[in-house]
Amino acid sequence: MTRFVWLWAFAALPLPLIFYLLLPRAQSSTGKALKIPFFNELSDFCETSTRKNAKGAKILALAAWILLVGAAARPQWIGAPLDIPVSGRDLLLAVDISGSMKARDMEIEGEAVDRLTAIKKVAGEFITRREGDRIGLILFGSRAYLQAPLSLDRKTVNQLLQESMIGIAGKKTAIGDALGLAVKRLHERPGQRKVLILLTDGANTSGTIDPIKAAELAKTDKVSIYTIGIGAERMVVNSFFGNRVVNPSADLDEKSLKEIALLTGGRYFRARESADLEKIYALLDQLEPVAGHDDSLRPIHELFPWPLGCALALSFLLIVIKRRN
Repeated sequence: MTRFVWLWAFAALPLPLIFYLLLPRAQSSTGKALKIPFFNELSDFCETSTRKNAKGAKILALAAWILLVGAAARPQWIGAPLDIPVSGRDLLLAVDISGSMKARDMEIEGEAVDRLTAIKKVAGEFITRREGDRIGLILFGSRAYLQAPLSLDRKTVNQLLQESMIGIAGKKTAIGDALGLAVKRLHERPGQRKVLILLTDGANTSGTIDPIKAAELAKTDKVSIYTIGIGAERMVVNSFFGNRVVNPSADLDEKSLKEIALLTGGRYFRARESADLEKIYALLDQLEPVAGHDDSLRPIHELFPWPLGCALALSFLLIVIKRRN
């Protein structure tokens, strides 16, 4: 639909007529005359041509004035309403990319994959579903790095997750530093619903911040932390002495992860296989619901440049006609 923002501007339409009726006529100056033998014929031709030009000029001037007033009324085209999902939630993912994440104890469609690959698949689908949330990504190994700041651009955050590589942040695990960095970033957005999802397969073996101290800071800042311990508990490996069964998650510090979640009002989850990860993220969708369409937006396009441009073009045409006369 089309609307005029300043409809009152159309009150200026009759102004030229008012001035024409109220203001006195301009006096034409008379000068010395020159006798011309064929004056009558020339006079008839000039009067006819002048009348035509004057009539055309008046029509152009009237059209230019109407277009100018129409532009001043600020016409707009308003599109169909678009639903805007709004949740007010800030959600950070902290993903462990230390050396231990290369353990191939997870499966996707019957094929053995490393832990980070399983996280990429399941967490990537989770990110895609989080419409309306501002999502950020932290990657940590021996150090923690903010890979993607909080943003509504879920596609870019997911892409950065898919491009992450094991070991690029160091081989050790700095859980405390990752929590501290997350709290620092979320602290900059007071009054929002702040959530951190931490995925790791080990214990805090690096960094300068104690994970429990970082969790206490998160509690003070009202940040809910959901911790996920990833890794199978039974894995068959080949050795010189034949096949043997090992526990690839022996280094997982479940006690600390549970305490971190408990302190901040979150929950601890254990993912022993890819199916567990999918169930956990489905449960997180229930615990932290995806936003509904709480608001709507109608796109607005300004149309005034079109009548304004036409009025200017007609004004230049009037100048040309006047000069020719």
